[in-house]
Amino acid sequence: MEPTRSRSWSALALAGLLGVAGVTHFAKPKPYDAIVPRALPGKPRTWTYLSGAAEVALAAAVVVPRTRSLGGKLAAGFFAAVFPANVKMAYDYRTKSPKVKAIAYGRLPLQVPLILWALRVGRSTP
Repeated sequence: MEPTRSRSWSALALAGLLGVAGVTHFAKPKPYDAIVPRALPGKPRTWTYLSGAAEVALAAAVVVPRTRSLGGKLAAGFFAAVFPANVKMAYDYRTKSPKVKAIAYGRLPLQVPLILWALRVGRSTP
C-alpha cells in the first residue's frame, strides 16, 4: 500500500473508532456515566454526552483532510483527558471477576497507543 493511502486509511480508521465510540455515549450512556470521575462538577450524564459529542466532532475533524492535522492533535489530547475515567473504572472493578478486571485494567495501557496513533494521524497531513 502506498504511504498516502496508508495514512488515509489510518485517519479513516481513527475517525471510525471515534465516531462509533461517540455514538455509543448517546445510545448506551449508563456504562459511561459510571466511569465519570466524581470530582467533576455536575451530573455524570452531562459529561457522558459532552464526551460523546467531542468524539463525534473529533471524528469529523480527523476524516476531513483539511482539518486532519488539528483533529489528530485534539484527539490525542482527548485520549489523555479521558484517562482518569479509565483509572476510575479499573479502581471500581478491582473486586469484579478476573475477566471483567482484565478488561478494565487492559484499558489503561491502551491509552498510550491511542494517543500515539492520533498524533501520527495529526502529522500525516501534507
